[in-house]
Amino acid sequence: MIDRAYRTAEGLGIPLWCEDGAGPYQAIPQPGASWQPQGMPAHRPHEYVRGGTAKLLTLFRPATGEVRAQPTERTPNAVLHPWLQGAVGALLAALPPVPDPTAPGRRAHDRWWGQGEAPAWLADLPPVRLLLVWDNLAGHRTPALVAWLVERGVWPLPTPLGGSWPNLAESTQRILVRRALDGQHPATVAEIMTWLAETVAGWNAAPTPFAWGGKRAARRQRARERRHALGGSGGYTRRPLPRRHRPRYHLPTSNGDVSVN
Repeated sequence: MIDRAYRTAEGLGIPLWCEDGAGPYQAIPQPGASWQPQGMPAHRPHEYVRGGTAKLLTLFRPATGEVRAQPTERTPNAVLHPWLQGAVGALLAALPPVPDPTAPGRRAHDRWWGQGEAPAWLADLPPVRLLLVWDNLAGHRTPALVAWLVERGVWPLPTPLGGSWPNLAESTQRILVRRALDGQHPATVAEIMTWLAETVAGWNAAPTPFAWGGKRAARRQRARERRHALGGSGGYTRRPLPRRHRPRYHLPTSNGDVSVN
């Protein structure tokens, strides 16, 4: 379902966004390379000071590369839900009206319900205006938050348990955090939050769209095609097993010739 959304949602006129919360990031020397003047290498303190942690709430649209993020010290539901509602509400306010609510993909039960028969009550929901891919966390499954989204035409697509890799917001966060913190020594949480916010602003100045199903997906598909099934079971091997041929018997015939079977 998430794969279908990445491939078809934008073509149907439905914006697709990804949401994730990254962190925590400690106010300690961060590993990684850093830019220093020649002859002035970076110095690291020998003591370990617990300077607090910061997190990054992120909304990412793969089709355009746009990022909307909020650095914060904590991400309980009391912080996550108001930020998400405000950010999604701003996205919905910027969208044009739905030209045809009955168009393919606009009805949740047509395309975005998933496996199995869709329940009848889906027909009473408003048309889908925005798709939201996010992790399967307890804070995302709060009934009040899910109801708030669905009532406004936002259809959430949770990633499976232990499989958050389809959430492209995580890929963006890794890039942003490396740019902001690698090789740096933040002394306070406020510095971390400031650097993260500045990095997000720099990213949005020249955003990079993310395409679903690129070279890595092609490599995974080729790897799956190279597997060889064993006896129709669910087991696979990456190299074909040699087949044993029947022995060749030489049988004399009545006229003295030899036949091979």
